[in-house]
Amino acid sequence: MKHKQQESPAENLEAQREQNIEAEPAQEVVSEDVQHLQNPQDTQEADLRIAELTNDLQRTRADFENFRKQIDLQRMQTVALTKAETIEKFLPLIDDFDRALRAYPEQLEPLRKNFEKTLQTLGLAKINSEPDTEFNPDIHEAVSVEDGDGDNEVIVETLRSGYLYGDSVIRAAMVKVKRV
Repeated sequence: MKHKQQESPAENLEAQREQNIEAEPAQEVVSEDVQHLQNPQDTQEADLRIAELTNDLQRTRADFENFRKQIDLQRMQTVALTKAETIEKFLPLIDDFDRALRAYPEQLEPLRKNFEKTLQTLGLAKINSEPDTEFNPDIHEAVSVEDGDGDNEVIVETLRSGYLYGDSVIRAAMVKVKRV
């Protein structure tokens, strides 16, 4: 069994002095704070300071929450813009596929359904530009206009398909229009 060495009286006294030196400043600060708060005017000042710091903290938290929301919104907008730009780069390929479908409908029919489903999952929709559809300058681009007896403009022929990504026009449909 090991015996703990006993400290000499001088070492014991030195250890007590160190503990007292460390404890004295903390006790002095606490007693000064308590004396300081015993004055009613000082407690009102402390309450005002607490209220001011609380308001600052709430404002800082609100600013941070607004900042976080703004960053999330910017991130979503960046993702949407990147997707739209990527899809826009694929439009010539989609046009080529449409031409191939018209040339070889029987061979490519199984691919057409899968292709349209994929475009739909990406959020890409073909603009309706079938013949006799009313011309809409927001989504159709008129290349030529045939004169007629009326004021209504309808699509006669689609020269190039147009596409919507969500609610935005990625490319307007290029069409020939006739007044009826």
